[in-house]
Order: sequence, then structure tokens, then C-alpha cells
Amino acid sequence: MVSRIIPVETFDLVIFGGTGDLARRKILPSLFRRLSAGQMPDDARIIGAARGDLDRKAYQALIADALAEFVPEDKRPSELVERFLDCLDYVSIDATGDKGWGELQDKMRDVTRAFYLSVGPSLFGTISQKLASTGLATSECRIVVEKPLGHDLASAKELNAQLSACFDERQIYRIDHYLGKETVQNLMALRFANALFEPVWNAQHVDHVQITVSESIGVEGRGGYYDRSGAMRDMVQNHIMQLLCLTAMEPPSKFEPNAVRDEKLKVIRALQPVLPHDTVRGQYRAGNGEASYLEHAENPDSDTESFVAIKAEVANWRWAGTPFYLRTGKRLRARLSEIVVQFKDVPHSIFEEEKHHNNNSLVIRLQPNEGITLRMTIKEPGPGGMRLVDVPLDMTFADALGPDAAEAPDAYERLIMDVVRGNQTLFMRGDEVEAAWAWTDAILANWAAAKKKPQPYDAGGSGPEDALALMHRDGRRWRDIEA
Repeated sequence: MVSRIIPVETFDLVIFGGTGDLARRKILPSLFRRLSAGQMPDDARIIGAARGDLDRKAYQALIADALAEFVPEDKRPSELVERFLDCLDYVSIDATGDKGWGELQDKMRDVTRAFYLSVGPSLFGTISQKLASTGLATSECRIVVEKPLGHDLASAKELNAQLSACFDERQIYRIDHYLGKETVQNLMALRFANALFEPVWNAQHVDHVQITVSESIGVEGRGGYYDRSGAMRDMVQNHIMQLLCLTAMEPPSKFEPNAVRDEKLKVIRALQPVLPHDTVRGQYRAGNGEASYLEHAENPDSDTESFVAIKAEVANWRWAGTPFYLRTGKRLRARLSEIVVQFKDVPHSIFEEEKHHNNNSLVIRLQPNEGITLRMTIKEPGPGGMRLVDVPLDMTFADALGPDAAEAPDAYERLIMDVVRGNQTLFMRGDEVEAAWAWTDAILANWAAAKKKPQPYDAGGSGPEDALALMHRDGRRWRDIEA
């Protein structure tokens, strides 16, 4: 299958924090792959902006090392690397002072401008004000901000106010890399480009929905940050909330940024308050040769959760009475992100002697091995009666669409190019972020009032026992976390 690559017009992209881990590991390798794919013009410019006293050559050498580390050797021919490095420039800048801002002004051209704030959120407001006061922020420029987009509703509102004081909402790109994943976008295509699923995508036919984001690693190396955040703020409020919205939202009038985001916002506002007994918090203990969360966080008294399970309900006509079970955790059995839409049993089974329970489910795998599986019930081949078995209709993208699909663009590649194009469809709007925090804050407040420690769970397992009971009491069970 041949991809249709649509090139973008030339641009200047300034990466504040251009020497940091995210820039080296994700942003710049993603841009290199877009140049390699023929999507980024040779006259585009990428300007790293950071405190370090580097010159252009030293910055190019730094990024050459990053490409060698994060891009496979067979994907980075020397000619392409040289072309990419020629696009790079650097400014040593003080985000809170005056150093470097004049030099940055001198380097900017009269082309599409984008500013990527790959820095801590405490600097978002300061840099935004500097961009506005120095004239670097034109009426058509774009600004990109990474999570965390606040720590609670109050801080999210404050951040939105800082950004909106300097930029229109149409210029602000709040990035969530989960929305750039191929399968997440395929969820929208699956729902809204096919007549097959929409008639049964509702409470009348769907028994429940499961959304799982499981990680096999712990918080080692980032325990300090994570201990101030926890799984609820780090994963549920943003990534899992976005997956829930795309699964539950009504069809937008068209595939256009505000039409899509309007429907997502309606889902968040329709979420029922979660009762305390419909949530589970967990914290991994030592096991399988690995240290505990408390050791990784370097805080023996920590009550921060590394696992969350929630039973959520969307109170609208489409989903009333259909539970959405959400879970995420560190140090679980395998790395896995998936959405499972479990359909109801047939209203009357004619195969009484089989006593077979329908297992029709649609499984949308985000990672690893992106793809979609539909489980169907068929007759087992052979004589001797009507024996029913469940079989998967599997569409792993690499198998169905050819080897090119296995090398689908990284989420950051797609999202950065959407910034340059001015397409906000896959980015969060300010009111969407605030609505998500309002729902999340209520759960966090219940936890704080209860003053209960997270339940310990074994590393390499599937989470605390109470998370299993959350579904068992409803006569349901989690789909196994499997590698």
C-alpha cells in the first residue's frame, strides 16, 4: 500500500526546551521521519531554544547523537541526516529574563510560526507573555503545550487564563499524544465511516465498555514527579478520558476541529459523579526482582496510587445504564492499551443444550501491534452436534494493509504536522480540559476525605483484588492483560 504524503508549506518551529529529553527522544526524531517521508520541506527551520550556551554547530551535533540513539540505523541514511541537520538552528535563551529574545526575533521569517513549549508548566505563562510582548507571537502563529495541563481544576483554569491572555483559542494546541495514535483515529473511522456498527453502538446492544492502559514498567527514574501526580492525574484525567470521549461521543456534523471537540465535551459533561465504592486505588509492592513503588518514589509514607480502576457512567440517551470500566496501572503483567466494546447476549438462544454465552466483542488495540479484532461465535467444524466456539476476526494493520502500516507515523509526527497545518481536530480545547478536571477533582476529593492507603498489589500481576471485584459484583470480568 502506498501512503499519500501531503507536504506542508515551509515553517519556523521554535522548540523551547530544545535540548531536553522530550525534544531529543520524540519531537526531533519525529520531524526527521517527516522529512524522510517527503512531508517536511527542506527550507523549513527548527530552532532549539534553551538555557545552555551552545552554538548552531554544537546543537546540530547534539541532535545528530539523538537521531543515532532514537532512529534505527537503516532509517537514517547520512544524506537525510545532513539535510535535517541543515534545518536546525539554536538560540541560548533565558525564559524569565531578556537574554536571547532579540536574537530569536532576528532569526524568525515571515512564514508559518509555531512555538513548542517542551518545558515545565510553570513556564507556560512566562514564555507566552514574552512571545506576545516581543512581537514574536503573530496573529497566525501556533503555540503547543504538553501535559500536565494543571494539577486540578483551579490550576487548569489559571493556565488557560495565562494562555488566552496572549493567544486566541484557535492558536493553542494542547497536545495529548494518545490522540495521534493510528488506532485512536481509526476508532472514529470505524464508527463514522461504516454503517455496520452505528446501529448497535448504544446501551440497547452494548453490555459494557472496558478501557485499559497497562504498563509493565514502574516509576523508577521519575518517582519524584509521579509521587506528586499519581495514576489519576497522570493517565485517567487526560489519556483515558480522551479514549472514553471518542468511544462514547455522538457523530459530529463533520470531521472538523470544533465539531469533534464539541461532541467530546458533551460526553465529559454527561459523566455521572463517581461513588467512592466505584473506584479502586492500588500501589505496587516489591516482587519479581523489582523494587516497590515506595522505593522508586523514595517516599516510604507515600499514599500515591500507581493503579486506578473506575466504574463510570455516561448519563445520556445513548449510554444510560451501560457502564464504562476504566483501569490503568504501573508494573502490571504487560504493556497494553486497548478498548473493548462488549456486546450483549442474543435475546434468546436456540442452542439451549450448548448453554453458550455470546462473546461478541470489538477489541481496539492501541499498543502494541495496533489493530482491531471482532470476536464472533461460530459452529465448531465437524460432526456430532452443534458445538459453538468463539473465534476472532483479526485485522492487525500490518497484516491487513501491508508492511507500510506496521511503520505508521509516530503520534508526535502526525500531531506536529497538524500544528503546522493549523488543524486542531486532535488537540484538546480549554473548556474540555476544565470539564475533565472538574470530574476528576471530585474523585480525588473523595479519596482525600476517606484517608485510605492504596491497596498493595503484586508486580507483574493485573492489579489489586478489589479491581477484580469491581466487575465481578456486576457479573462481569476484566479482559486478561496479556503480552
